[in-house]
Amino acid sequence: MRAADLDLVELLDFVPAEGRISLRDQRMLLWDADAFGNLRRELIDNLGLDAARGILRRFGFANGYRDALTTREMFSFPSDAEWWLTCPALQGHEGKVKAQVQRLEVDRPRGHFLLEVHWDNSYEAAQHLRVKGPADGTACWTLAGYASGFASAVMGEEVFVVEQTCAAAGASPCRVVGRTRREWGAQAERIAAEYKAPALAQELEAREEELRRTSRRLQRRERELRRLRGEDDAQDPDLTRNPRMHKVYELVAKVAQVDATVLISGESGVGKERIARMLHDRSPRARGELIAINCGALPEPLLESELFGHVRGAFTGATTDKKGLFEAARGGTIFLDEIGEMSGATQVKLLRVLQEREVRPVGATASVPVDVRVVAATHRNLADMVAAGEFRHDLYYRLKVISVDVPPLRQRKEDVLPLARQFVIKTCARYRIATKTLSAAAAAAINAHDWPGNVRELEHAIEHAVVMAGDAAKISPEHLPAELEPGGATSTARLLDETLTLEELERRYTLMVLERHRGSRSATAKALHIGTNTLWRKLKRWGVQPALD
Repeated sequence: MRAADLDLVELLDFVPAEGRISLRDQRMLLWDADAFGNLRRELIDNLGLDAARGILRRFGFANGYRDALTTREMFSFPSDAEWWLTCPALQGHEGKVKAQVQRLEVDRPRGHFLLEVHWDNSYEAAQHLRVKGPADGTACWTLAGYASGFASAVMGEEVFVVEQTCAAAGASPCRVVGRTRREWGAQAERIAAEYKAPALAQELEAREEELRRTSRRLQRRERELRRLRGEDDAQDPDLTRNPRMHKVYELVAKVAQVDATVLISGESGVGKERIARMLHDRSPRARGELIAINCGALPEPLLESELFGHVRGAFTGATTDKKGLFEAARGGTIFLDEIGEMSGATQVKLLRVLQEREVRPVGATASVPVDVRVVAATHRNLADMVAAGEFRHDLYYRLKVISVDVPPLRQRKEDVLPLARQFVIKTCARYRIATKTLSAAAAAAINAHDWPGNVRELEHAIEHAVVMAGDAAKISPEHLPAELEPGGATSTARLLDETLTLEELERRYTLMVLERHRGSRSATAKALHIGTNTLWRKLKRWGVQPALD
């Protein structure tokens, strides 16, 4: 993803019926600028200029830090510089200021950050002029705090963005410079005092962890409410009519009661994470957290830090100790998706965790005991990878104490229509519209499709159909995605009739998914459950250049 491709309308989830606007799991608000101007005046009049400036800078810092982490969770950026550029992009989309970047140098391994920006049409400068008149110095306190917080999250260390000249004091444009705390030299302590910098990053990290725990609790309660309302989805054991799936559910119910490590295999989109959630929800660990991570979505150093944690000073930018997911999931379950994408070095460390039941954070000298159940999943054939020397045989056997093989949807055609009808009910409930039904023709088209994307593709197709049906009580064939039409482009049977090589079959399907996601490499990799680097190598081999990120 590139900052220039951001569209705020696409990023936000507007749910007026619930009085909510969200950026992922972060609630957003719309306030008019004059209200913020009046708040500024109240703060200055009641607390004094220095206190008001500090409060608004810290407010902006926390906002920017949080937005940086949210954008990193949502997108894969080609560089740290591109990640930071989402900061001025978001500020512009939100109507705060027009930022023109004059110079940007980001070198996280070396701890180097240099920023020069011109700000035009700053809402904050305009509001200061409105409520207090010309400023004696600078006035874009919240904007500078936001940019500082965002940059600190990107760099993994404290960065201060300082306004040098301001439109509120008669300058045009506002001129801004950003550096790491270390690179500010003798000025650092004076600047840091307005942010309470020594404790701010640690406090924000603690608040982030608290927010993550709260979010996971809310998700668990929401799943329970859906189950009680009868809106549970593809992994309802009573829904399947397929003998193989019945055996899968019987196996899950049996092994859920013990702490054995489980390896779930199956094509992308068959519902491996849902199976993992069933294992967790039916286990004695259900009151704990289920924490999922896609092992193919993160580069090796970041994956190790996420899994095992790190100590302060372990690497450049490690300014605080950080718990890994194995510690965060204490008493619960950790789900390692796409385990086949894990590097050899990380495989060795994971094997040690499984053998010793303890983790050693990156840079630490002592190990920490862990109390967690491990569930892994892959769409690849790990046995073949072991034979080819691409996956450790000892880790493979540690993971597959219990092996669950989830069949693709094309091999359980009797489940297609029951699932489709359940997805119709679920989607209508989510959008708060009257429940629709499938017409006979739509049901026939759905049943005839091969569903190469499995349950995920079916769910998305039904959501598309419900939206396109509008006020109609029945979903008709014209409401379905184009690929479900007779003669559509995605029929596996037609591809097989051409007697394609496996390489060509993979190429065609990958390019279809890439086209569906408008050329976005990160979105396509996520849909295919492979790493972005893996996808990039394939596209390069096929001579294809994705349009985005």
